[in-house]
Amino acid sequence: MITWIILGVIALVLVVLILWAVSVYNRFVSLKNASEASLGQIRVAMKKRLDMIDQLLGSVKSYAKFEKETLERVTAMRASVATAGPGDLNKVEAESRSIFGRLLAVMENYPDLKTAGTVTNMMDSIKGLEDEIARQRYTYNNISQEFNTMVDTIPSNFVARLMGLIKLEYLQFEEAIKTSPKIEF
Repeated sequence: MITWIILGVIALVLVVLILWAVSVYNRFVSLKNASEASLGQIRVAMKKRLDMIDQLLGSVKSYAKFEKETLERVTAMRASVATAGPGDLNKVEAESRSIFGRLLAVMENYPDLKTAGTVTNMMDSIKGLEDEIARQRYTYNNISQEFNTMVDTIPSNFVARLMGLIKLEYLQFEEAIKTSPKIEF
């Protein structure tokens, strides 16, 4: 009789441990999927921003000859955003902010351009996308922090090791352009 009780307790403990491990694993999967969804939203917003910068370049070109290299960089960045990982998105973010800064400098030199309705609307839309990217980046980094904390802390780190889970990379976009854009006509 005591043997059956001991076996029952052992079985119950094993069932509880298995259910706990499954629960922790499901939380990891949920966080990973949420991080991928956030990265997808960031990619979409960055692509929209690059598309709008491209359109803005078209408007700006009628007032000033903008560097051919800039247009090529925007096109290349737009193509790379769809498959970019967190590290690549950091690079695209920095470069697109630099291009956007150049456009702002061109607009400062041409007051008529600044008041053009289409350009103003596009600039407002780009600024709105900047806010969206910042919100999505914040969400992604919060999800990554929770995931990474689970990977590092006991007892969830045992499940992470068993499943071969590694920490998620944080997005670390620059908040502002550190140097003034160089404008060459």
